[in-house]
Parts: sequence; C-alpha cells; structure tokens
Amino acid sequence: MKLRTAVLAGLLCAAGPALAQTPAPSTTPTPAPHATPGQAAPAKPAEQAPPAPAEKIDPAKDAAIRHLMEITESSKLAESMATYITGQVHNGAGRAIPAEQLPKFMDTFTQKFQASYSATAVNDAIVAIYAKHFSLEEIQGLTKFYESPVGQRIVKEMPDVDQQMRAAGQQIEFPSAIGALRSMADQYPQLKQMLPPDSSAPAPSSTPAPAPATPAPGTKAPATPPSTLKPAAPEQ
Repeated sequence: MKLRTAVLAGLLCAAGPALAQTPAPSTTPTPAPHATPGQAAPAKPAEQAPPAPAEKIDPAKDAAIRHLMEITESSKLAESMATYITGQVHNGAGRAIPAEQLPKFMDTFTQKFQASYSATAVNDAIVAIYAKHFSLEEIQGLTKFYESPVGQRIVKEMPDVDQQMRAAGQQIEFPSAIGALRSMADQYPQLKQMLPPDSSAPAPSSTPAPAPATPAPGTKAPATPPSTLKPAAPEQ
C-alpha cells in the first residue's frame, strides 16, 4: 500500500492537468435491472457506441506535419515523456521501498513500461492534433519559419525557457497552494499527514516555566512583593 501510494503520488504530479479533466470513476456499482413479478423485464441500456475512427489525413499534409515535427523536435515528445514518467515513478518508489531494492525495481518497471507504450502511437496522435488545428498552408508556413535562423534558435532555447518558466511559476504558486491547504487542515485532518512541516510556525519552547517555590516545613512563606500589596484603607 505504501509503495502504491508513493508511486501514484509521483505520477499524479506528472499527469495532474490531464487527470483534472477526467471524471473520477464511480465506486458504487449500478445494480442490474430485474423484472418485477407480473411485469416485463426492463429494457437493457443501449451499449455505448465505439469511438469514431480517426479522420484520415491527406498524405501530403501528413508528410508536411511529420517534417515540421522533426524540425521542432516534437517527434521526441514520446521519448521525453517516458523519461519524465520514469523519473516520477523512481521518486515515488524511492520513498516507499529500501534503497538496495530500488535499482532492481526500476529495471523491472522500465522493461515493462517500454514494452507497453508506443512512441509511434504518440507521434500519430500529435499528427492528428496538428492536422485538426492547422491547414496544409499553415503547416508549410510554420515549417518555413522554424527552418529560419530565428526559428532554429527558438527550437534550441525553448526547452530551457519552458523549464525555467515552470520552475518560476512553481516557486511562486507552490507556497500559496500549501498555505491554502494548511487553512483547510482543520476541516480535512488527513491533510496534516501530507503537508510538509510549517517552517514559519514558532518552535515550541523546550524550557518549562519554573514552578512556584514551595516553602520548606517549619519556614514561613516568602513575603509578597510590595508591588502586589493593596494600599491600606485610610483611618477614619
């Protein structure tokens, strides 16, 4: 359970935006319809139609898009995403299993992961996205731009620019998110186990306050300080 939670936490960081748009599956099973005595059995719900096949792309446009992907290095997206997901799994698993078991765990995961995903399928999906949003003439215009010196400069620098922009955004937004979660911890106690320690909270004092002195047997209690004595009432 601990391993699964840690790994899923790492993957959620990678897939958060996508998961945020995906409705959570229902945990309550839907009871099967049954017939009441004397009545006809209820009709079965209509089966969900299979997804429509992908629109066929003109071969010339398909080739132009793939050429653009090579120039902009979009064709490497599948590889970079696989590397990123593997890193997230490594970080999550590293918090749940002993360090000496981690290399073998990651070797097994990497072999199974690489055997199950398809870089070709990722590139085909990217081609379909380009084809949906851009005409052939626009693809050719983008290709001409990215083949220019300025376009090649953008291709070279944008990965670092994008990474630095994301890091800057996280440094600004992360404390705000943590602060919002801390304010909800009383309503949702489970958050207290997930949140990092609050560095801004004052540290508890390690020196207890001195207890009042108890007079030894046979001795008088210490006199009350003059500042605490009440003034005597004036004589009439």
